[in-house]
Order: sequence, then structure tokens, then C-alpha cells
Amino acid sequence: MIQQDMEIQYVQIENPDELNFILGQSHFIKTVEDLQEALVQTVPGIQFGIAFCEASGPCLIRHAGNEEGLVKLAVRNAEKIGSGHSFIIFLKNAFPINVLPVLRNVPEICRFFCATANPVQVVIAKTAQGSGILGVIDGQSPAGTEQEGDIQKRKAFLRTLGYKQGM
Repeated sequence: MIQQDMEIQYVQIENPDELNFILGQSHFIKTVEDLQEALVQTVPGIQFGIAFCEASGPCLIRHAGNEEGLVKLAVRNAEKIGSGHSFIIFLKNAFPINVLPVLRNVPEICRFFCATANPVQVVIAKTAQGSGILGVIDGQSPAGTEQEGDIQKRKAFLRTLGYKQGM
């Protein structure tokens, strides 16, 4: 067995406008184009930026999107994460809940680490070979358990958004 030193780090996702984003892992160079095709066909008026860290060959950060600021934001975050075959998508005019079902059907997607607008720290392992995402810290730790008033607020909020009907 060969042992190497491994360093554990975390990267804070840069998201100054608290946009929704999706962080995941894929396995093929065509990921950027397939994600772009899936997104534009899902929600009319969606704006997005995608960055994908290639894990072999020239090992470039591939990118696409239809809103330049979101593409630049995705690329900046991909540069900081720097883990092979990871991708990040920033969204405007759509929510992850609107696009995740379609993205799950993109054949080269292996997993999603998170889909959120919360502050996120990406936990990364680095070795001599490269780096990989171990997981994410999404938002804050629980502050307690919801009580009856909290339940009513949650239900009302979901109905205000149109995700549930009736009470």
C-alpha cells in the first residue's frame, strides 16, 4: 500500500448576491454542453453560468452559459475548488427545484453535492495527484426543533410560493 500525505481544506463559495447554485460531479468533457442544453430547455427566461473542472487531458476549466456575470462567477468558484470533474452552476430566474429533475437525466452526472442559496463551504482533500470534493457544509447547524407556530409558518410559506395547496 502506498501512502501519501493528504491535506483537508475548505473553500468558501463566492456568492455575493445569494444566488441559487448547484455543485456536482460529472465524468466527461461534454458535461458543459449537455448541462447548457438541459437548462435552456427547462425554464423559459432562465439565466445561468456553468464551469466544469476537466480531470484529464489539458485539465481546463470549461464554461458556458447565457449570462456573462454568472459564467464569470462560476469560473471563479471552479478555480477555487479546483477538483477534477466537479461542476458549478449559478442560476437566475429559476430555482434548483425547477432544473434538478432534468439535470438528473444528463447521463454523465455522477452526483450533486448541494443545490442551495445558502453560504456553502466545500470540503476538499488534496493529494499529490490532485484534489477531490469530500462534501459540503450547507448553511448553518440547526438551532432547535420546530414548534407548532413554526410548522404553520412553514406551511404558509410553501403555499405562498405555490409549492403546496390548501392548509
